[in-house]
Amino acid sequence: MSTKDTVLITGASTGIGAVYAERFAKRGHNLVLVARDFQRLEMLAARLWEQHGVNVAIEPADLTNRTELERIEHLIASDPHTGVLVNNAGMAVSKPIIGATPDDFQKLVDLNVTAATRLGIVAANAFVKRGGGAIINLSSVLGVAHEIGGAVYAGSKAFVLSFSRALHNETSPHGVRVQAVLPGATRTEIWDRSGRGIGTLDPAILMDVHDMVDAALAGFDAGEVVTIPALPEVADWQTFEAARLNLLPNLSRNIPAARYGVKAVEHAA
Repeated sequence: MSTKDTVLITGASTGIGAVYAERFAKRGHNLVLVARDFQRLEMLAARLWEQHGVNVAIEPADLTNRTELERIEHLIASDPHTGVLVNNAGMAVSKPIIGATPDDFQKLVDLNVTAATRLGIVAANAFVKRGGGAIINLSSVLGVAHEIGGAVYAGSKAFVLSFSRALHNETSPHGVRVQAVLPGATRTEIWDRSGRGIGTLDPAILMDVHDMVDAALAGFDAGEVVTIPALPEVADWQTFEAARLNLLPNLSRNIPAARYGVKAVEHAA
């Protein structure tokens, strides 16, 4: 029986989540696999048990359903063996804002933002109480490159990135690691489900899902807080970060910037 932390993976029946399950099973971790597709979960669990000898529990759940989401939250909070959350479940909608309605994107927000946030909060609190753990949140390069993606999907992934980094700042002193993974275009079923066929993509920008997860785990092993599997030079990200940090001292001040020509209101001492 494995003495390593149990890894709970959402969106685990296929694509990125299924590859994470395979990789963590190979490392000797017991698993809890969460997804809507019971049959796929059952087949994956049987294969991982046979190939790697780890215990694999399956939890069929639609995380856009509050009752089912809360069941997974309770599982994370109550199982003392769970020490890693792979917050992977997500969806895309290939539709412009103009001509759409809020309801066209509601499930995307429920899954990409609400479910990821609630599971992250529950896991952070549970892992701090247990003295350590790790949360891997699947964001996207669209979190920093909204020019190449739909507004709602890109916005949801920008949220996941900011949430992850702030969560890392809060939990790292307590021994809990948080990693945000920013894949580019990855060969999974999300494209067909979103309404945009994968065949519309340039193969030069499309990464194999196994390669993506392996790179993400290499970043995890290296202690990265933000991992961008396709980025050749880490110096480029460091330059981006330095520019962002350079803004911080001037983002909040008691008077408007002189360039706006606004006369500041005088307040009595």
